[in-house]
Amino acid sequence: MQSRATTVAAYLAGLPPERRAVIAAVRAVILANLDDDYEEGMGYGMISYHVPHRVLPDGYHCDPEQPLTFACLAAQKNYMTLHLMSVYGSSEEEEWLRKRFAAAGKKLDMGKACIRFRRLEDLPLEALGEAIRRVPAKAYVARYVRALAERGGAKRTSPARKKTAKASARKRA
Repeated sequence: MQSRATTVAAYLAGLPPERRAVIAAVRAVILANLDDDYEEGMGYGMISYHVPHRVLPDGYHCDPEQPLTFACLAAQKNYMTLHLMSVYGSSEEEEWLRKRFAAAGKKLDMGKACIRFRRLEDLPLEALGEAIRRVPAKAYVARYVRALAERGGAKRTSPARKKTAKASARKRA
């Protein structure tokens, strides 16, 4: 469930107290370990940690008006989530994270990059802090640019341009 909050403070204020405490604790770990070239804000209805346009002017290739997301933190209906995009597409980072959860005796409930948890005790906070520290913004951007190049580049088309292109195609047809 996406929040309509436009600030992190408003997002946190909108959570029930028990969830607010858990999200605030995970957020504190993230902020304590986050590289200075990342910024915190709201994105996709969640607390977002992203590479701002001052670091990556091209932004996210699917929507250049958006910054490149690094991580997101959210309270969903039945659980809370931490999305670590640094794990997505990096088998090395994923393997490292899985080993750290196992070493801490924690069960990892993860999709491609989404770690699901219900309680703070479900998470090895030290390992999550290290996962954030392991990927400074410049390294994350370099990996992202390399991945785009390996795919043969990506069209940098904003949603507004996509709508215009679709409308033009309909007129021609």
